[in-house]
Amino acid sequence: MRKLTLAALLAVLTSCSQTSAQQARRQLPAEAVATVGGTPITLGEVDDKALEQPASAFGSAKLSQALYEARRAALDEIVANKLIDAAARAQGLDGSALIEKEITAKIPPVSETDVTSWFQANEARLQGAPLEQVKQPIRAYLIQERMQNIRSQYVDSLKAKTNVTITLEPPRQMVSSANSPSKGPKTAPIELIEFSDFQCPYCLRADPTVKQVLATYGDKIRFVYRHYPLPGHPSARPAAEAAACAGEQGQFWPYHDLLFANPSKLSDADLKQHASALGLNAGQFNSCVDTHKPKALVDADVKAGEDAGVNGTPAFYINGRMLSGAQPYEAFKRIIDEELETRRR
Repeated sequence: MRKLTLAALLAVLTSCSQTSAQQARRQLPAEAVATVGGTPITLGEVDDKALEQPASAFGSAKLSQALYEARRAALDEIVANKLIDAAARAQGLDGSALIEKEITAKIPPVSETDVTSWFQANEARLQGAPLEQVKQPIRAYLIQERMQNIRSQYVDSLKAKTNVTITLEPPRQMVSSANSPSKGPKTAPIELIEFSDFQCPYCLRADPTVKQVLATYGDKIRFVYRHYPLPGHPSARPAAEAAACAGEQGQFWPYHDLLFANPSKLSDADLKQHASALGLNAGQFNSCVDTHKPKALVDADVKAGEDAGVNGTPAFYINGRMLSGAQPYEAFKRIIDEELETRRR
């Protein structure tokens, strides 16, 4: 069940945007792309559902990525329905009765305060619409969001008791880590590459999530940072070059953290002050910044991002699998866990 997107109300944004691929193995319609308790689900069955979705639901994603996302959403829904149907049979109920018992009856009511709080938190994205005009769509959105969360939790509980295997092949991009700043062992089973922009509010929002991912998975992840300053962010490229200059003195990551901790301080004077605060060699740093020494390095990162299909920031590649925007921790966890499981098989 896809979440209500409030299409008539707003477009929910998760990234800052701007105005040689490794191909996944081709799978045939009769091939199983998942099993639920030993029962196969074929690609043809998935496509019957996936190809009904509008292309607009996937924004500017590459066709291969959009098709995968449509198939994966459809596959997840088919798997969920099979699990719910099996649980209903086990309890001697029909599907609708089980859904009422386990999901609908557990949805917390949406209060006027909830609606008002959501409106106030998202007012800038509502293009000046007054609360009275959007109150009912907001209420419907919050109800469906809560229902989706409860349903997801219930389906997860059923998955924990059932052998569910997903073998749908995702598209992958060959994205080089070059000599970019990195954390974690080169032999880690997961390589997480981020293309980011220091002036992008969504990159700032994603930073704590990235830190949570790294703390959770430890040495299982090698994290690589690549620059992708957007043309509409005039301070982004100077900040990227300054971070690279800090990297010359072995201080890229402290400087990176300092930039995200001070998003309003990206002027030339601020960038040099940050270097001073970290105890960098001022003469070396200032010369590096003033001569734009890292320009070629930043240009190479941007070119690599464009080649991989980046059209906004932040953009992540997890073993070549694209994850675009300031996604929640759960979105990273799903892909990382799938990649780790694939390596175990």
